[in-house]
Amino acid sequence: MIARRNLQPSGTLLALAFMLGGCTVGPDFQRPAPPPVERYDHEQITATPATPGLADGQAQHFDVARDIPADWWRLFRSPQLNDLVAQALRNNPDLQAAQAALRQAHEATLAQRGSAFPAVSVGVNAQRQQDPSGSLAPTPSNNASLYSLITPQVSVSYAPDLFGLNRRTAESLAAQEQASRYQMLAARVSLSTNVVQAAVQGAALRAQIEASRQVIDIDTRMVEILRYQLHKGYADRLALAAQETQLAQAQAALPPLLTQQAQQRHALAALLGMASSQAPVVDFDLDTLKLPTDLPLSLPSTLVRQRPDVLQAQAQLHAANAQVGVAIANRFPSFQIGANVGSSALKTSQLFTAGTGFWNLTGALTTPIFEGGALLHAERGAQAAYDQAAAQYRGTVVSAFQNVADTLSALEHDAQALHAAADADAAARVTLDLTQARYRAGYADYLTLLGAQQSSQQARIALAQARAARLTDTAALFQALGGGWWQDETTAGTTGPHDDPRRPPDEH
Repeated sequence: MIARRNLQPSGTLLALAFMLGGCTVGPDFQRPAPPPVERYDHEQITATPATPGLADGQAQHFDVARDIPADWWRLFRSPQLNDLVAQALRNNPDLQAAQAALRQAHEATLAQRGSAFPAVSVGVNAQRQQDPSGSLAPTPSNNASLYSLITPQVSVSYAPDLFGLNRRTAESLAAQEQASRYQMLAARVSLSTNVVQAAVQGAALRAQIEASRQVIDIDTRMVEILRYQLHKGYADRLALAAQETQLAQAQAALPPLLTQQAQQRHALAALLGMASSQAPVVDFDLDTLKLPTDLPLSLPSTLVRQRPDVLQAQAQLHAANAQVGVAIANRFPSFQIGANVGSSALKTSQLFTAGTGFWNLTGALTTPIFEGGALLHAERGAQAAYDQAAAQYRGTVVSAFQNVADTLSALEHDAQALHAAADADAAARVTLDLTQARYRAGYADYLTLLGAQQSSQQARIALAQARAARLTDTAALFQALGGGWWQDETTAGTTGPHDDPRRPPDEH
């Protein structure tokens, strides 16, 4: 219904619309309460076993009062590693894409806020018109049948948000912006973790390749000796065949390691945002990476307030909740107010002179009566989407708890595996030392010495793998706990003091 009346009724209508604008339909979002979980597993470890006298053999202690530093990778105390992480954070295209998506979501939020204000436009309409000379219609004051009409005007339109349609839409977009932000933070944390783990794996592969080549050299010498002994009649063909088989197996194990090393180098280059041919060649050594020993362990109730993937799922739940309000508001009446003011004259010199001005105010009220059930089912669909987002949020929380529990269990077992690998390495070294002494004294033959050397190198490979596992799983723990992004001013400041996800709900 459109009304064009005098100023007083229109002013009353405008005032009424502004008063109704305070009503917002739909449910208000309530941030989910933390699950009633006190620990990640039935038995929560406080420290891992130690292997004294061994690199990376220190016990790791878990402290619930310790916070996660934003640059947690510095705890590995490797300047080379610090430089690589910084380079990846600057140049990685996936992270840059996530940052661009966040900027896009932010601009969409700001654009929607414009619906809360009146829209003002200025226009000029110029027309040249020929009236029929025999028409009874009045002609302009100069009695000309051919004339120009110039009409500049200012138009103002405003749609009062009677039932909160615009506010709920803006709320949904703001929540989607937060989801994009946490997605970007998750990408940032994953990127830094992947760089650390790639460096550790590269160092472990380097140690394994070096030991494997020494095993191949030892097996080659053993084959040569057995062939000589077979030729002289001191050894049988069975012993030579067995040693040749062992040599072939050692040789076959080396190419996969070299492939993994190349793939690891290529993966690191991709993380840095470079082609493999352009990336710097950095050869890490396990001895240059220090195992962090004092580790944070956030409580489950804190974890859901700081892990980016959980916060992203929460923001998506918030957006779905606001969309329920949007669907409900679409079933209520909408109102539109318009105003035009301007001047119309035959010549530009006559514009804005007495008798050329005009103005009008309009008000339109529209309410849905029959939509074939479309609006009702749209509301039910929005509610179903909210239920889906709620289930996905709960699943994300459960997965986050599982991730931390798995990592803690891995760290405990890594320490045990390192202890066993260290014992095996120590025993192999003792065996090698005794065999060398017996060989020098003439009580052991050269084949026995080579066998002891081979066992020592194989134990060295297992030890390198165990050390790498502790380092990579330590990095995984920092990622599982959220990565410390809230400690970084460049990533924590955009939320604002009234929307800190790490504060309890009753403080908002």
